[in-house]
Order: sequence, then structure tokens, then C-alpha cells
Amino acid sequence: MTRDDAIALLHEYTESDSLRKHAYAVEGAMRAYAEQYGEDAEEWGLVGLLHDFDYEKHPAADEHPFVGNRILEERGYPEHIRRAIMSHAEYTGVTRESLMEKTLFAVDELCGFLMAVSYVRPDRSIASVQVKSVKKKMKDKGFARAVSREDMLRGAEELGVPFEEHVAFTIAGLTRISESLGV
Repeated sequence: MTRDDAIALLHEYTESDSLRKHAYAVEGAMRAYAEQYGEDAEEWGLVGLLHDFDYEKHPAADEHPFVGNRILEERGYPEHIRRAIMSHAEYTGVTRESLMEKTLFAVDELCGFLMAVSYVRPDRSIASVQVKSVKKKMKDKGFARAVSREDMLRGAEELGVPFEEHVAFTIAGLTRISESLGV
């Protein structure tokens, strides 16, 4: 279970550049939080990379992330990694209990939203995104409408981090890998 293995699996199932970048963004945010909490950044990064790897080929709620979970099990990924990935989707019925599970849920939607905010900035840079800009864009229901504002807020709450602090921390985590994200 190396990052190279996870990248290969991601690329095997995901052709979309935007979905790959989403995976890289969630990986970056997960690694940053793992470092902050003194956890295994490699393991948390793998969870971020693979949380949606099956989505492009299996987007239906009765397939994603269930199909991915079976694939990961067949490839020998441990239960706690598969459980974390299962817990990021409310409809799976897998509750979020561990810090890794709560963090994945907290950064998933937020990373998508932050990427969208950076795309509309004049410099297209994640480093210049401000928390107040994120909060303002959240009020615009037409902006990145597929991103659940409720999940973004609930994620920070479940993580026990004030929303503004969570946004700022995630921006900083994505800024560290901005080149690979293209923002």
C-alpha cells in the first residue's frame, strides 16, 4: 500500500482530470491534518486519494463507494481504511467514529468548494483565497451548486474545529500542493 499503488488505482478507474485533482486535493488536506494531529500522513493521504476512485465508473448511490470498497478489499487494503472511505458518504450507513473518518468527511466537500473558488479568482491561485471569500461564495446557491454547504459546516463541527479555522487550515494545506492542483 504505497502512494504509487494508490495513484495507479486512482488512474485505472478515474480518467477525469478534475476528479483526479479532487483526489489530490483531499489527499493534501488529509496529510496536513494528519501532521497536525500526529497521525500517519501516508495512511491518511491514501484515504484521501482513494475516497472517490470508483466514482467516475460507478456514480450511483447504490454503487459508490460500495464497489470501491470491494475492490480495495480484494487488493488487500485494511478494514480501517475501507471503513473511513465508506463513512464519507452519508447514505452508506457507516458512522464516522475515528478522527481519520471525521477528517475525510470534513475536507471532502470543502476541497471541492475551495478549488471552485480558486478557479474564479483573477490569479486562479488557492494561496490567495480568503476565508471571507469562501463564506461569501457559500451564500451564492448557484456557485458550485453540487457542493453541499451543510456537509461543509457539519464536517467542521464533527471535527470539533471552528468553521473559519477549518477553512483557513485547509487552504494552507492545499497551498502546499498548489502546483499539482494547477491552482
